Amino acid sequence: MIVPAFGFDLGIKSYNVTDQWRENLYMDVKTEKDKTSIALYGTPGTLLFNGAAAGANPYRGVSEQIGNFFYGVKSGTVYKVNNAGVETAMSGTLSTTSGNVSMAYNGTQVMIVDGTAGYILTVATDSVAVISDGDFPNGATTVAFQGGFFIVDDPAHLGRFYKSASYDGTTWSATDFATAESSPDALIRVFVNQGIVHLLGDTTTEFWSNTGALDFPYSLIQGSPVEWGLAARWSVAKLMGATTFVAKNLQGHVQVVMLNGFQPQPISTPELESEFDNYTVSDAVAFSYMLNGHQFYQVNFPTNNKSWLYDATMSQVAGSPIWSPLSSNGGRHIAQFYVNFINQNLVTDYASGNVYKLLASTYTDNGAAIRRVLRSKHVFKNNQQVSVGRLWVDMETGVGLATGQGSNPQAMMRYSKDGGHTWSTELWGAMGKIGKYLTRVFWQRLGRARDWVFELVITDPVKVVIINAGLRLIEGRE
Repeated sequence: MIVPAFGFDLGIKSYNVTDQWRENLYMDVKTEKDKTSIALYGTPGTLLFNGAAAGANPYRGVSEQIGNFFYGVKSGTVYKVNNAGVETAMSGTLSTTSGNVSMAYNGTQVMIVDGTAGYILTVATDSVAVISDGDFPNGATTVAFQGGFFIVDDPAHLGRFYKSASYDGTTWSATDFATAESSPDALIRVFVNQGIVHLLGDTTTEFWSNTGALDFPYSLIQGSPVEWGLAARWSVAKLMGATTFVAKNLQGHVQVVMLNGFQPQPISTPELESEFDNYTVSDAVAFSYMLNGHQFYQVNFPTNNKSWLYDATMSQVAGSPIWSPLSSNGGRHIAQFYVNFINQNLVTDYASGNVYKLLASTYTDNGAAIRRVLRSKHVFKNNQQVSVGRLWVDMETGVGLATGQGSNPQAMMRYSKDGGHTWSTELWGAMGKIGKYLTRVFWQRLGRARDWVFELVITDPVKVVIINAGLRLIEGRE
């Protein structure tokens, strides 16, 4: 029989209900059923981009691509990074050396805010200077650009945001501000998507448009405010054109939402939300990217050392949210910030100054093994004892490397007979040396139980594609 191994659920609340798990794997849901309706592929690995001189200080934030460069902040220094990964320090420094920064670009200037002051990087001169205008709201934590203006939050005044002079982040006016109107809550982040200014507050979110008015160009879009707040300032990203973030509703319940127009639509599952209940979510950092036709949203929870990946593309195909945990070296995923640079997906390391290419054809995280885990649904038959004569896994074989680790790749299997609470010893099966495409991965004479769960683990640095699994079963007594 074919084991119904692959579902969309994850075993979080109770192993007895479901013990499914997929770690460092993403799903490919097939609309035309050929050999399988669901396949699993290894998530991308990371390959060093900026060389051995990257240093120990991690990036605090990065800009978009600007010309043939992007910019980022490490400690108190702003760096320009070229297409060879070479970093050049800009003249002038920030007054802070830690904490995330926000960056925006207006065509000639990059503005940076760090929660203490504002800074202008003049692209033409590669120089950084603090904004000295006394009307600038020092303490701003986020910046965005829209319609010729930099826009920043003002933590000193509830719900207030300011705009700069036109195409000039060095000049500000004490009267160029407005206040979110629907609720007297704190403004957590300013963000722009599809030309609309998003004012994401602690308990509400408002949407403002640029009307072109001479006195103050922005006004509230009537009927747009929603009673959803931003639970994590750095979790906001554009996904499939829609603003996506870690939100909290009126009851304070944390969910990941994607805006449908102005209405937040939850894309997290109840299982995952029960996991979030145990997290510190305020420091979550997220980004989105596209790879192999899939649009992903990755959210990292630094305090809890956890990372999760949402596949927006396959969720639409399946009609159900598809999430998978990510890990590097047994903890959260290595990536922190993201930039699309010269058609490459680049990510920064949360613990060092490294920048990586995110590549489907790389099977390690900067040389370290990626542990890929797949755990099955429960296998049972009318509450009867069932003997497993053979378990086979249909997967892409013959993927071994020419030399070294992975030249004789192995899959480790273990099983549980008590609903996923305790496990057998590890049993190993060969995945096939290079070119051995007819290799079969299987295990025999596994014993009897009423309820089976199977787990597959692969750590070798090789291509991983899991297609299906099957069992030879013999039913026994109740």
